[in-house]
Amino acid sequence: MTFAVDTNILVRYLTWDDPAQATAAAALLEADAPLWISTVVLCETVWVLRRGHKYTADEIILAIQGLVAPQYIRVEDEEAMNAGFEALRKGADFADGCILNISQRAGARPLITFDQKLGRAGGSSVRLLASA
Repeated sequence: MTFAVDTNILVRYLTWDDPAQATAAAALLEADAPLWISTVVLCETVWVLRRGHKYTADEIILAIQGLVAPQYIRVEDEEAMNAGFEALRKGADFADGCILNISQRAGARPLITFDQKLGRAGGSSVRLLASA
Protein backbone atom coordinates (compact mmCIF):
# COMPACT_ATOMS: atom_id res chain seq x y z
CA MET A 1 0.00 0.00 0.00
CA THR A 2 1.24 3.47 -0.93
CA PHE A 3 0.38 6.42 1.28
CA ALA A 4 -0.10 9.99 0.06
CA VAL A 5 1.65 12.67 2.07
CA ASP A 6 0.17 16.10 2.82
CA THR A 7 1.96 19.45 2.82
CA ASN A 8 2.09 19.79 6.61
CA ILE A 9 4.03 16.51 6.92
CA LEU A 10 6.69 17.78 4.52
CA VAL A 11 6.89 21.23 6.10
CA ARG A 12 7.24 19.85 9.63
CA TYR A 13 9.96 17.47 8.46
CA LEU A 14 11.91 20.10 6.52
CA THR A 15 11.65 22.94 9.04
CA TRP A 16 11.39 21.10 12.36
CA ASP A 17 9.23 24.04 13.51
CA ASP A 18 7.09 21.80 15.71
CA PRO A 19 9.35 19.16 17.30
CA ALA A 20 6.56 16.71 18.19
CA GLN A 21 5.04 16.79 14.70
CA ALA A 22 8.48 16.82 13.08
CA THR A 23 9.42 13.67 14.96
CA ALA A 24 6.25 11.94 13.77
CA ALA A 25 6.82 13.18 10.22
CA ALA A 26 10.41 11.91 10.27
CA ALA A 27 9.26 8.49 11.46
CA LEU A 28 6.86 8.32 8.51
CA LEU A 29 9.20 9.73 5.85
CA GLU A 30 12.18 7.64 6.91
CA ALA A 31 10.34 4.32 7.37
CA ASP A 32 10.97 2.95 3.85
CA ALA A 33 7.21 2.66 3.31
CA PRO A 34 5.95 3.57 -0.19
CA LEU A 35 4.93 7.24 -0.21
CA TRP A 36 3.45 9.44 -2.94
CA ILE A 37 3.66 13.25 -3.17
CA SER A 38 1.32 15.18 -5.45
CA THR A 39 2.38 18.18 -7.49
CA VAL A 40 -0.09 20.32 -5.54
CA VAL A 41 1.54 19.30 -2.26
CA LEU A 42 4.96 20.21 -3.67
CA CYS A 43 3.61 23.61 -4.75
CA GLU A 44 2.15 24.27 -1.31
CA THR A 45 5.33 23.10 0.40
CA VAL A 46 7.51 25.40 -1.67
CA TRP A 47 5.14 28.30 -1.00
CA VAL A 48 5.27 27.72 2.79
CA LEU A 49 9.05 27.36 2.77
CA ARG A 50 9.46 30.53 0.70
CA ARG A 51 6.89 32.77 2.38
CA GLY A 52 6.62 31.43 5.90
CA HIS A 53 10.16 30.24 6.51
CA LYS A 54 12.08 32.56 4.15
CA TYR A 55 14.01 29.77 2.42
CA THR A 56 15.97 30.83 -0.65
CA ALA A 57 15.34 29.21 -4.02
CA ASP A 58 18.53 27.16 -3.69
CA GLU A 59 17.61 26.02 -0.17
CA ILE A 60 14.17 24.94 -1.39
CA ILE A 61 15.56 23.02 -4.35
CA LEU A 62 18.11 21.19 -2.18
CA ALA A 63 15.52 20.41 0.50
CA ILE A 64 12.95 19.00 -1.93
CA GLN A 65 15.54 17.06 -3.93
CA GLY A 66 16.81 15.48 -0.71
CA LEU A 67 13.30 14.74 0.43
CA VAL A 68 12.29 12.89 -2.74
CA ALA A 69 15.62 11.08 -3.27
CA PRO A 70 14.71 7.78 -1.58
CA GLN A 71 13.41 5.11 -3.96
CA TYR A 72 10.30 4.53 -1.85
CA ILE A 73 9.13 8.16 -2.29
CA ARG A 74 7.35 8.81 -5.57
CA VAL A 75 6.47 12.22 -6.96
CA GLU A 76 3.32 12.55 -9.06
CA ASP A 77 5.04 14.46 -11.87
CA GLU A 78 8.83 14.66 -11.81
CA GLU A 79 8.93 16.65 -15.04
CA ALA A 80 6.66 19.34 -13.57
CA MET A 81 8.71 19.35 -10.35
CA ASN A 82 11.92 19.90 -12.31
CA ALA A 83 10.25 22.68 -14.31
CA GLY A 84 9.26 24.24 -10.98
CA PHE A 85 12.89 24.10 -9.87
CA GLU A 86 13.95 25.79 -13.11
CA ALA A 87 11.35 28.52 -12.57
CA LEU A 88 12.74 29.12 -9.06
CA ARG A 89 16.25 29.41 -10.49
CA LYS A 90 14.97 32.06 -12.92
CA GLY A 91 13.26 34.07 -10.19
CA ALA A 92 9.71 32.90 -10.92
CA ASP A 93 7.43 30.83 -8.70
CA PHE A 94 7.72 27.05 -8.41
CA ALA A 95 3.99 26.60 -8.99
CA ASP A 96 4.15 28.72 -12.15
CA GLY A 97 6.90 26.50 -13.53
CA CYS A 98 4.76 23.44 -12.84
CA ILE A 99 1.70 25.05 -14.43
CA LEU A 100 3.64 26.06 -17.53
CA ASN A 101 5.15 22.60 -17.94
CA ILE A 102 1.86 20.77 -17.45
CA SER A 103 -0.02 23.06 -19.83
CA GLN A 104 2.65 22.66 -22.52
CA ARG A 105 2.55 18.87 -22.26
CA ALA A 106 -1.24 19.06 -22.58
CA GLY A 107 -0.74 20.94 -25.85
CA ALA A 108 -2.14 24.21 -24.49
CA ARG A 109 0.17 27.00 -25.67
CA PRO A 110 0.91 29.71 -24.88
CA LEU A 111 0.08 30.08 -21.22
CA ILE A 112 -1.77 33.36 -20.82
CA THR A 113 -1.13 35.29 -17.61
CA PHE A 114 -0.90 38.69 -15.97
CA ASP A 115 2.22 37.53 -14.09
CA GLN A 116 5.21 39.59 -15.28
CA LYS A 117 7.79 37.32 -13.58
CA LEU A 118 6.33 34.27 -15.27
CA GLY A 119 6.29 36.13 -18.57
CA ARG A 120 10.01 36.84 -18.29
CA ALA A 121 10.87 33.32 -17.15
CA GLY A 122 8.63 31.54 -19.66
CA GLY A 123 9.74 33.36 -22.79
CA SER A 124 7.74 32.59 -25.90
CA SER A 125 5.76 29.91 -24.05
CA VAL A 126 3.96 32.63 -22.11
CA ARG A 127 1.83 35.50 -23.32
CA LEU A 128 1.05 38.41 -21.04
CA LEU A 129 -2.55 39.57 -21.11
CA ALA A 130 -2.86 43.34 -21.08
CA SER A 131 -5.21 44.73 -18.47
CA ALA A 132 -7.84 47.26 -19.45
